[in-house]
Amino acid sequence: MKKPYHTLSDHLRATQGQKLRKICIDGGFTCPNRDGTCGVGGCVFCGERGAGEQLDPSLDIRRQVQARLEKSDPNDKWIAYFQNFTNTYAPVEVLRSRYDAALCDDRIRILDIGTRPDCINEEIVKLLASYQNRCTVWVELGLQTANEQTATLLNRGYDNACFTRAVELLHAYGIPVIVHMIIGLPGETREDLLHTVDFINRHPIEGVKIHSLFVMENTVLAQWYAQGSFVPISMQQYVEWAMDVLTHLRPDLIIHRLHGNCLRKLLVAPDWIIRRDAILYAIHCRMHGNGWWQGCFYRKDCSM
Repeated sequence: MKKPYHTLSDHLRATQGQKLRKICIDGGFTCPNRDGTCGVGGCVFCGERGAGEQLDPSLDIRRQVQARLEKSDPNDKWIAYFQNFTNTYAPVEVLRSRYDAALCDDRIRILDIGTRPDCINEEIVKLLASYQNRCTVWVELGLQTANEQTATLLNRGYDNACFTRAVELLHAYGIPVIVHMIIGLPGETREDLLHTVDFINRHPIEGVKIHSLFVMENTVLAQWYAQGSFVPISMQQYVEWAMDVLTHLRPDLIIHRLHGNCLRKLLVAPDWIIRRDAILYAIHCRMHGNGWWQGCFYRKDCSM
């Protein structure tokens, strides 16, 4: 069954000649929303080790890359993904040395940097752009929502205007931006989701990562869940809203992800999050059954 949206796999085959595998890297960074620069504690859903709980921080960057390559087919090509915390949150020379360490093998085709909009400036963007003669460079930004009230509740730590400035600066240097958005945030409705989609559509970005909000242990969100003040959405609701998102997104946007990942031992709720194949199958079948595809309800002139 052909997927009813613009998949990352199809994009990579068209631009790289093959599907690429991913090396997730712990770059040894922290976050300004944890160290007191702009906040403490991080976003309410963020775990103690950021987004890469499965990574081994005891290995230096080069060793993390080499350890993965040693176990792979020599014909495989790779994305080096700096995943944990804020991977532009350091002086430029520190960033350069860490990015260089990741690009230690010519099988690395893409340098993928996860960061925050408030940790993007022109000096950093010039550094990132300097790698474009060696590999493709992506930057991933965590918007999560365009609802400023929800963003404050999440302790996101920056406003939408900051996000816009970062995207426009990266775009000016030809660096593709991938945006993270979350379905099922506290208090958000279908209208809030479509507002976020419209906000994304109006920015010069290349791709989107979409997933449902899930509860990890040792987070503020886990406290809310234990107190009964946060209830995760059902799988059925996620499927419905994911279809709403896909059908209203610009058709050119690359869907990098359509589900969340969490280590089973760290997951508090909901249990259905780990049913990746069932989630994707439900979305694909429902969209095909309805005759829907990515962007079928997108309107370029829609108002925010």
